[in-house]
Amino acid sequence: MMEMTLDIAVETSSTSRIAEVDFNNIQFGRVFSDHQFIVDFDGEHWINPRVVPYGKIAMSPAISAIHYGQSIFEGMKAFKDKEGNPQLFRPLDNWKRLNRSAQRMGMQEIPEEFFMEGLRALLTVDSDWIPTSAGSALYLRPCMFATDDFIGVRPSSTYTFVIFSCPVGAYYSQPLKVKAETHYIRAAEGGTGNAKCAGNYGSVMLPTRIAQEEGFNQVMWLDADKHEMIEETGTTNLFIRIDDTLITPSTSRGTILEGITRDSVLTLAKSWNWKIEIRDIGIHELFEAYRAGTLKEVFAAGTAATIAQIEVIHYEGEEIRLGGLATWEWSHLLKNTLEQIKIGQIADDFDWMTRI
Repeated sequence: MMEMTLDIAVETSSTSRIAEVDFNNIQFGRVFSDHQFIVDFDGEHWINPRVVPYGKIAMSPAISAIHYGQSIFEGMKAFKDKEGNPQLFRPLDNWKRLNRSAQRMGMQEIPEEFFMEGLRALLTVDSDWIPTSAGSALYLRPCMFATDDFIGVRPSSTYTFVIFSCPVGAYYSQPLKVKAETHYIRAAEGGTGNAKCAGNYGSVMLPTRIAQEEGFNQVMWLDADKHEMIEETGTTNLFIRIDDTLITPSTSRGTILEGITRDSVLTLAKSWNWKIEIRDIGIHELFEAYRAGTLKEVFAAGTAATIAQIEVIHYEGEEIRLGGLATWEWSHLLKNTLEQIKIGQIADDFDWMTRI
């Protein structure tokens, strides 16, 4: 159980919108809970931590975040255990990754107590917004953006950190069809590929829209140099099962986001004594395994999706079409295990859950 040490002001909403929500039919990212947590950095200190009714935030059109892209965020989920207690999945790992993103973007780091106690204060007033149906959760979006009211290319001195939330169901309701991108790139060595910054997502909107217009759900990103090595999708890390080996691309070049779900998958796989390879894997190796009949499963892993199976991979006019998804043992086992840990149906052997 988390203990509070900060003096966080709480202004509750006069009227809750929860009665307007159909929790059996939630569109991802469209419905927001009643409150948000906000704290500001004035150039020297984090000040005025507060929970206020969810709503618009006044800001100058000259703030650095709009013009120079100093904006970072996290994605995480809250669940209820069997007794109805709110709990978070690996929140300290989200805090650590947010600060790694802040370092890369030249931004102020957020202290642990503001991150964790802000989450607790928000979930305390909005715990009724945590859905309990299978596959659902309360999605939390911690984010930080630069607020200097100044037109000039320099790191901002001031920042605002916000946490808001929305009840969600499944991010992907069907197996994915992905297009391996051979023209556009997501990240290059020395860039910001391993930071969860807004610009990484803005730059992939066009190629993702093109892929979706062609009938695909997502883009499979390849390396920036030769468009050969598999990296990630726009929203998830990737896993490939060839025979009885689980392969995931290496993050050593700094072009792939180090996913918390990715690390959880690897931790579970190691505990089950699966053979694991963390290495570069090329798109041609993937097609060769498919033609040889050794490509068993391909799936995506991320906070929003948890585990999403991939049934079609398109690359320069060729396609991998995988069948029998209902019999894919490894992806089903991983997804079911993660979901059961999150809601307390099975033991949390790795101390991943934090009760609020």
